[in-house]
Amino acid sequence: MSPSDAPTRSRAAPPRPESGRSPAARMRGSGLNRGDQLLFLTDAQLGQGVELMFFAYRDMIADADRILETRGYGRAHHRCLHFVWRRPGMSVSELLDTLKVTKQSLNRVLRQLVEDGLIDSRIGPADRRQRLLTVTPEGEALVRSLADAQNARMRRVFMEAGAEAVQGFKTVLADMIDEDSRESVLALVNDQPGA
Repeated sequence: MSPSDAPTRSRAAPPRPESGRSPAARMRGSGLNRGDQLLFLTDAQLGQGVELMFFAYRDMIADADRILETRGYGRAHHRCLHFVWRRPGMSVSELLDTLKVTKQSLNRVLRQLVEDGLIDSRIGPADRRQRLLTVTPEGEALVRSLADAQNARMRRVFMEAGAEAVQGFKTVLADMIDEDSRESVLALVNDQPGA
C-alpha cells in the first residue's frame, strides 16, 4: 500500500464556542455522530463518550435516588425490585445471574425488602431449596414510582432527539453489553409491555 492509499486520520479543529446552540446541539456537530463516515476516533472523542455516559447515568439515576432515599434504600434495592417486578416468580439464582452480584450482597438487600413487605419469597413447588420472588402490591407501587420518574426523563429526551438518534443510542448501548450475555439481556429488554 502506498502512502497515498493509507486512510487519512485528521484531527478535527477544536470546537469554537457557538452562542445560541445548546451543548447537546454542539455535541451533535462535534464529529461524534458521523456514523459510517467516521473511520477514526481520537482519545479525546472516546473520552467524551465515557464522560457523557457517566454524567447521563448520574442524573438519570438521581431521579430514582430521591425517591429511594425517603425509605432508606439505595440503588441495589432499586435494581432488585426492578428485575423481580419485570420477571415475577424468578428464582434467587436467576436474580443473582441478572445482577451479577455476590450472593452475600444480594441476601442483605433482599432480606430487607422481604422484611419491609416489598418482595415476597416463596419456596419453589418442584425444589424446596429454590426461592421464588415476586413484588408485593406495595413493592409494585414503589417500583412504578421509580420507573415513572426515570421514564419522564427518557420520554422528554427521546422526543427531543428524534427516532434516528434514539435508534442509534439503543444500538450503542446494546453493543456495549458483553457479547456472552447480550442475547439474553436484549431478550429481557425487548420483552417490555407494549414494546
